[in-house]
Amino acid sequence: MALRFHNTLTGTKDVFEPLQPGHVSMYTCGPTVWNYAHIGNLRAFLFYDLLRRHLRVSGFSITHVMNLTDIDDRILDQATHAGVTTSQYVEPYVDAFFDDMRTLRAEPAEHFPRATEHIPEMVDMISTLLERGHAYIADGDVYYRIDSFPRYGELSRLDRSGLRAGARVAQDKYEKESVSDFALWKRAQPNDENIGAAWDAPFGRGRPGWHIECSAMSKRYLGPTLDIHGGGVDLMFPHHENEIAQSEAANGRPFARVWLHSEHLAEAGGEKMSKSAGGFMTLRDLTSAGHDPVAVRFFLIAGAHYRSKLRLTDEALHSAAEQVRRLRDLSQRLQSTKAGGTANQGLIERAAQTRALYRDALDDDLNLPRGLGHVFDFVRETNVELDAGRVDAGAVAAVLNLLRDVDAHLDVLQDEATVDGGIEQLIAEREQARGARDFARADRIRDELREKGVALEDSKEGVRWRRVTPG
Repeated sequence: MALRFHNTLTGTKDVFEPLQPGHVSMYTCGPTVWNYAHIGNLRAFLFYDLLRRHLRVSGFSITHVMNLTDIDDRILDQATHAGVTTSQYVEPYVDAFFDDMRTLRAEPAEHFPRATEHIPEMVDMISTLLERGHAYIADGDVYYRIDSFPRYGELSRLDRSGLRAGARVAQDKYEKESVSDFALWKRAQPNDENIGAAWDAPFGRGRPGWHIECSAMSKRYLGPTLDIHGGGVDLMFPHHENEIAQSEAANGRPFARVWLHSEHLAEAGGEKMSKSAGGFMTLRDLTSAGHDPVAVRFFLIAGAHYRSKLRLTDEALHSAAEQVRRLRDLSQRLQSTKAGGTANQGLIERAAQTRALYRDALDDDLNLPRGLGHVFDFVRETNVELDAGRVDAGAVAAVLNLLRDVDAHLDVLQDEATVDGGIEQLIAEREQARGARDFARADRIRDELREKGVALEDSKEGVRWRRVTPG
């Protein structure tokens, strides 16, 4: 089966083919670091992880960009109340985000650009929109003229009859009922200067609106047209709608070819989890309550298809932990099985069939829950065969290969001690290379560990390591 995704833009499930054969350019909306990421945010971020892992399994190389929004209305408000600059205010939440990603075993994107580090790119794009008549200045602010873009509203199926030409909305977030010209640049207020949230621009000193940030940063790292743009369903309007309008008007090219949106995570009572609503749960809350982060990972990516709502309950988390245990137990049981059991060609064939069914499910719009249904049926069958002594070395190899394929997406088979052991092994290999004066290999190992989010510190007592931001 060819790889297919449900494209929000077309409303259909389409065969995926990147613009550049063999390589995927992908932009996904990352955190707004005004607070800790809640579990609903983490569901979207782990959806990106599942997506990039399956693209790689499918043979593609990837350039993945995930932004950090470190300037917006909420950050200004919180920094003002805290009496610090915006950069000082966000830093603990940036660190917490990367800690969460490492704890949940999410692969790092190739780039994590911060909005405040790309103000010149935003100023250039706004200048282009002004020159082309898609934007205008009003009271020192710059607004996008939505009636200048005939396709505005296609992504979110907006009723264009409700568009209010000339009406303006300054807030970063608003509902469809308030659709209006939106802010690209906001004139600096006196307090913005005090908290380090104002920059020079030809149209006046100020700061960017939220939506222009992603348009500018995606172009900087991926060019004018992306293969895939992903995000939570709550970002479809207005954020993603506005990104399309800005980018296509400024660049004269299609913006994103495939749009993928993950559904909400609901709290136990069924309400959407939201920081702005005041009630939310973080990864720290769950681990403090005794939940294994690996079980949380399994729950968030496999508890439901990414386009279906998922409800957070203790029962669901305990079920995820049990499913992780079943996979780990089978893997460990197979690895400790002595060769020489009864030959079982049938089990080998069923392992191959299960691998094919699992892969077909993932190729069908990342349907991980359906794929795991086939896998757990086979896990049950394999345990029966092991109990009866009907598993030989060939069958062991076939089942372990299947589990490795599954774990390429799940990343749950190794416990944390094993992961840390792998780090210690690489450090030992680096020390051996240094002892042999093979400094090039020692440097390569250091760089490899850094890419994994591990920094080394050489001291008189030996080598110490600590977890840091990958890259």
